[in-house]
Amino acid sequence: RKIIDSILPFTLTSAQERVLEEIVADLCSLHLMNRLLQGDVGSGKTIVALMTMLIALDNNFQACLMAPTEILAIQHFQGISELCEKLNIKIALLTGSSKTKERREIHQSLEDGSLHILIGTHALLEDKVKFKNLGLAVIDEQHRFGVAQRSKLWHKNELPPHILIMTATPIPRTLAMSVYGDLDVSVIDEL
Repeated sequence: RKIIDSILPFTLTSAQERVLEEIVADLCSLHLMNRLLQGDVGSGKTIVALMTMLIALDNNFQACLMAPTEILAIQHFQGISELCEKLNIKIALLTGSSKTKERREIHQSLEDGSLHILIGTHALLEDKVKFKNLGLAVIDEQHRFGVAQRSKLWHKNELPPHILIMTATPIPRTLAMSVYGDLDVSVIDEL
């Protein structure tokens, strides 16, 4: 809680607090989290995802966030890097445009565990991207990724990581139960 207060220039909404409690309950259970997080643009899904990543880091795991476009990945990288400026956390961005030297450094620091959070696009799915201890995979706008692509993230670690899927697309509860029956659903219903 102290970390949240120290890095956020605002207070979490009650909806964000409620969703974080649901996520913490998942992480403390004996089962892997497989949660869909719904909320309008501006509702604070990324902040909730960041708090979840910090929980993973606090438990000696790495985290990743995969976005469907390079622009969105860059936005996530810039926002998360800015919020984590005061923390001793190494964050990197990996996209199709990443240079060979950057990629080599990212691959090495992922495998030795010195890279804590990797943010990127489909580039995260490349076979060369190997984590030392991936504990959480966040997928933004997951409907833009196929099942096989999402499943590749599960195999980036010896034990599958917890999964948090974010979407701004409103999905009626009955449809969510049909299409995402394997996911628990959380909704941030206030801006």
